[in-house]
Amino acid sequence: MSKAGDLREKSVGELNDEMNKLYREQFNLRMQEGGGLEIKTHNYKRVRRDIARIKTVINEKNATEA
Repeated sequence: MSKAGDLREKSVGELNDEMNKLYREQFNLRMQEGGGLEIKTHNYKRVRRDIARIKTVINEKNATEA
């Protein structure tokens, strides 16, 4: 989990890469659950919030550039 302050130091490209990794992780969690594997459900919440945190920082960066 990254803190928003740490994310603000990264470029938009790096943030997009990290967000794509989190989307893949979210997809893999759903596939594991669908396949009958036992998963830790708190990971859904963690990934979802990390994605939201990254999107917020990206929007802040875009607002300051405009």
